[in-house]
Amino acid sequence: MKLLTFAIPCYNSEAYMENCIKSLLPGGEDVEILIVNDGSKDKTAEIADRYAAEYPTIVRAIHQENGGHGEAVNAGIRNATGLYFKVVDSDDWVDEEAYEKILSKLKELVQSKNQIDMMLANYVYEKVGAKHKKVMRQAGFPKDRVFTWSDVGHIRKGNYILMHSVIYRTQLLRDCGLELPKHTFYVDNIYVYKPLPYVRSMYYMDEDFYRYFIGRDDQSVNEKVMIGRIDQQIRVNKIMIDDVNLWKIPNPKCRKYMFNYLEIITVISTVMLIHSGTEENLQKKRELWTYIKEKDIRLFHKLRSGIMGNTMNLPGKGGRKISVAAYKLSQKIVGFN
Repeated sequence: MKLLTFAIPCYNSEAYMENCIKSLLPGGEDVEILIVNDGSKDKTAEIADRYAAEYPTIVRAIHQENGGHGEAVNAGIRNATGLYFKVVDSDDWVDEEAYEKILSKLKELVQSKNQIDMMLANYVYEKVGAKHKKVMRQAGFPKDRVFTWSDVGHIRKGNYILMHSVIYRTQLLRDCGLELPKHTFYVDNIYVYKPLPYVRSMYYMDEDFYRYFIGRDDQSVNEKVMIGRIDQQIRVNKIMIDDVNLWKIPNPKCRKYMFNYLEIITVISTVMLIHSGTEENLQKKRELWTYIKEKDIRLFHKLRSGIMGNTMNLPGKGGRKISVAAYKLSQKIVGFN
């Protein structure tokens, strides 16, 4: 069994996927690299096959009909033989020095029969044109020791785990029934969120491991692109509400963390609908909040009563301007988009 499986979802990624693959190869025989070609029409399949032929004990090429990012991740989970699992998007890469430390620590934990459910590390916004690279640390989580949810300290709103931060135990992803929807963007939020109640033990390394490239015009986090794909954002938001009953999570710190996570996703959905300015999307905003109310009235009131919920639901044009202004401020603070 391999120590760590990497899945690289690829769709028409010929221009940048090799940089990603090369950053993972230094893991050697401890790792497995699954290049998932999701129905690409360029030379992605050819590049994947070339690396699989050159590194047959490390790299595998998986070819499938186009199913979107989520189905590519699903394929990775289905085919993984590693004890642990991580997704690396094809335009991103990892830092070699941090990579070596993380593999060493995972190996140490496994050999001591201390198999954690989740490992966390930092990610860095590699933003086009930005002089300062924003490092996202996992504030509130204890460093350099095995810990549980009960050990977690205060985590400020907006500082939540992304797919870039996390390495999950592979079997945990299977045991929690994780199955991401096809042809849907923003499923990385479901990927992080749904397994969290199953996590018992964690380890956080304060290492700048994952390099998150941001700035392509067609990137899914581009604001105009997000507004154009708002129905998919809403779908992910609803799946997060449907898949996890927060009130049944026994650990209060885990429950609070997951509520804050769901809150920020709902804020993003809401503000994008407001920001678009169309009557159709304002109606979708009302429908989303009605959906939450009908699904879980207790959750609805908790989301609405918070400062974010209140800000995002101020009435009239003036209220909508304040909502967008608050979101813009949060963008500058966090450093994304």
